[in-house]
Amino acid sequence: MQTKQFSDEQREKQFAILRESQAYVLDLQNWHEFFKALRQAGYLSSQFISSQMAILYAYALWLIGKRDFGVDHYRFRVAIARWFFMAALTGRYTGSPESRMEQDLALLRDAHTADDYLHILNQQIEAVLTRDYWEVTLPNELETAAARNTGQFAYYAALCILEAPVLYSKMRVSTLLDPTTKAKKSALERHHLFPRRYLERIKIGDTRLINQVANYALLEWSDNIEISDRPPCEYVPEYERRFSPEEIQSMYHFHALPEQWYEMEYQQFLKARREKMAYVIRQGFERIREG
Repeated sequence: MQTKQFSDEQREKQFAILRESQAYVLDLQNWHEFFKALRQAGYLSSQFISSQMAILYAYALWLIGKRDFGVDHYRFRVAIARWFFMAALTGRYTGSPESRMEQDLALLRDAHTADDYLHILNQQIEAVLTRDYWEVTLPNELETAAARNTGQFAYYAALCILEAPVLYSKMRVSTLLDPTTKAKKSALERHHLFPRRYLERIKIGDTRLINQVANYALLEWSDNIEISDRPPCEYVPEYERRFSPEEIQSMYHFHALPEQWYEMEYQQFLKARREKMAYVIRQGFERIREG
């Protein structure tokens, strides 16, 4: 481009590099090894990944670390799992993904060893997921009724990482989200903890309030049908009789439910649950290190 000179030899060299790189990228062994990092990050189902670009760019970083830096297999899976969790949670590649990825690649120019590479990735993660992010920014971002919210998806991923039970069930979230299990009816459904018609009966008709992320929980579909439009103060005591006090306490923790939540004023409940959801997401992210 600079000299305006054409070289058949140089062109063939460039195409040879392209052929070799393409084969490496499309190698199914590489692809499936990378997918283990996504599973370690808790993202077991594609329905909870809002950006396909986050997958592709995380895969690119995984390939660079594996081929160019020879990063240790175990440490690298943890690092890429944490990177993907951060990228998916914050929507890192949703606005201007190409520009964002160029900036990320530019950071790697100073890397010469596997330790350098991991240090740069971890440094960026820590720069994004600060204490203020967990305690202020994330709870505020959860104040939304958007159907595909990155915070809500990260919360479900955290439940998988933490091996949490489904609300009012003995089954684990990760088990019922297993993509190898298919049925006509989804094993898990999003349920309004305060049902829509109940809220409308108490004069809360704003859709943005009814469909708040903090008003949703994952239930087995059969439980979702049984609860229907009943107020929580009616169905919760009935369901809690299935469990010991210790089981209920654990369930409340994982599902970010304040004590006696079903008797709280609705908007007070939403605020308290957003803060607890952010805490569970942080717990899940921190658990990734443990493998």
